[in-house]
Amino acid sequence: MEIAKRMSQIKPSATLTLNAKAAAMRQAGKDVLSFAAGEPDFDTPEHIKAAGIKAIEENFTRYTDVGGIPELKEAIMAKFQRDNGLTYSPDQIVVSCGGKHTLYNLAQVLWGEGDQVIIPAPYWVSYPPIVLLSGAEPVMVSTQEANQFKMTPEDLRQAVTPRTKAVIINSPSNPTGSVYTRQEMEGLAEVVLKHDLTVISDDIYEKIIYDGLEFCNMANLGPELQARTIIAHGVAKTYAMTGWRIGYMAGPKEVAAAVTKVQSQSTSNPCSIAQKAAWAALTGGHDFLAEMLTAFDQRRSYLVETLNGLEGASCFKPGGSFYVFPTFAGYYGRRAGEWVIGGSADLAEYLLEEAQTALVPGVEFGEDACLRLSYATSFENIRQGMDRIIGALARLT
Repeated sequence: MEIAKRMSQIKPSATLTLNAKAAAMRQAGKDVLSFAAGEPDFDTPEHIKAAGIKAIEENFTRYTDVGGIPELKEAIMAKFQRDNGLTYSPDQIVVSCGGKHTLYNLAQVLWGEGDQVIIPAPYWVSYPPIVLLSGAEPVMVSTQEANQFKMTPEDLRQAVTPRTKAVIINSPSNPTGSVYTRQEMEGLAEVVLKHDLTVISDDIYEKIIYDGLEFCNMANLGPELQARTIIAHGVAKTYAMTGWRIGYMAGPKEVAAAVTKVQSQSTSNPCSIAQKAAWAALTGGHDFLAEMLTAFDQRRSYLVETLNGLEGASCFKPGGSFYVFPTFAGYYGRRAGEWVIGGSADLAEYLLEEAQTALVPGVEFGEDACLRLSYATSFENIRQGMDRIIGALARLT
């Protein structure tokens, strides 16, 4: 059976593949510690779980409106007004089966053959495939560690061509943890307006932010920018609800209508039970968030300090998300037995096999000098994992 040609451009998700490999090694009896997970290690809060259970008990288990139940849309609108000072109407909101599904839907309705979409690198691994599957061309813009891997207005300006339709901005970022300041966002906005670009603002890590930093997206910069910004969001990271699969978009009515049409012919509505749980998440208390952020902050500080103590590595302190993205290029070219470390993929494989510790190679994110470590795991796992990594790195000469 012949597979469609477009699939030749697509690779499986590197993070999911690595998680699966680590799980298989554990099943084989190996004590593998993973820094690969892209999900909080906290339980979904009780009031959210209770809402899901109640939905089942009340037989809220049938089809719903394709783009989400009205009360969830109202909760999303209230969230944007409360947290971001942004006003939307129900016909500007679409609820989908996770943040990734939201982004995929947007790509399908916005871009096609001949279009270009700018993606700052390092980038989340799924951005380029999502763009490719729409028929458009992803255009990667390299950024610098010295600038915490943030795209500058000049970087964006140089990447724009007559074919450029949009730019994807993810702040706080996966994989780097970088957070754009309002001033930095304003600089990018000048280029966006001059070249009539659409902004896809991936805000999934909005609430996971440290050091008193203020969250700001492009839509916050005024009505003209809000009109050309589409926000992709979800409940997965803030509420430890990755498996519930609820994401949502907010943007122009015509985009929301097109996304709803695509969704009606693909997944139909998102899970009815998960929608009720998401409503509880957005309308309930947020006391649990302080505990989660405190734990993440302690882990972040420990990792950054430990990584910067290594002779061949360096790591800036990220302002958000739950990842660090250290440079390990100082170990490239070194050897240990039959191992030869040529880049991030080699180093990740070496650490998995020799230290039984899973990291994601930076080449999958568009930056081969680095590897990504998630600190969404216990402090004890982080300490033990770093001890293993330090020991394995010391054997490289």
